[in-house]
Amino acid sequence: MAGHSKWANIKHRKARQDAKRGAVFTKIIRELTVAAKDGGGIIEDNPRLRLAYDKALSANMTKDTINRAIQRGAGGQEGQNLEEVLYEGYAPGGVAVLVKTLTDNKNRTVSEVRHAFSKFGGNLGTSGSVAYLFESKGKLLVNSTLENETFYDLVIENGAEDLDQVSDEQIEIVCQPKDVSNLKRVLEESEFSVEASEIVMEADNSISLDPEQSEKNMKLTDALEDLDDVQEVFTNADLDVSVFE
Repeated sequence: MAGHSKWANIKHRKARQDAKRGAVFTKIIRELTVAAKDGGGIIEDNPRLRLAYDKALSANMTKDTINRAIQRGAGGQEGQNLEEVLYEGYAPGGVAVLVKTLTDNKNRTVSEVRHAFSKFGGNLGTSGSVAYLFESKGKLLVNSTLENETFYDLVIENGAEDLDQVSDEQIEIVCQPKDVSNLKRVLEESEFSVEASEIVMEADNSISLDPEQSEKNMKLTDALEDLDDVQEVFTNADLDVSVFE
């Protein structure tokens, strides 16, 4: 099995996000709170909360901070005013963009999102304008090789739909979002190292960009991710690797 890997782009984006740790913490705390509010505060019974919890640990957030956010959400003390809103638009080069937000003021959020699109050469679209191009997928990056039969049998039995050897020692697993937490658990129980796990909105077809278009797309994505209400940004851009050098 094979697939198109986005981990190189993801890695560089996360490196930029790590440099803005305060903002990253705020976004993760919001996700923890809303996940606990919607699905309960028991991590084992709430896949969305499990992913947010893992993301918080990866960002070196203290367990006290994590637990307080979960308790606030599960207890209904906070998060009741936060609403999930998805914005859609186009970036330079005809790239489709999905912007996932958590907001307590949709008028403020849409104004800020529209301004970012306009400032960096994009256009905010209407609901449904690009969402149909994307599908929700679970992704895991694991230290292993396809020649390892134990690994192969384990992931196939637990929901893996696609495998891609993205480097000499790492494999990307694609699965349904509901299977991410269980796959991560069984892999770690079998002593495989899971480098990353997440749920993404991925397009079936990507748009290859030249260095100039790639730079413009990165500036728009950065501007959107810098907004307090924005949780995640997904695009179908295939960026030129030179922009990461």
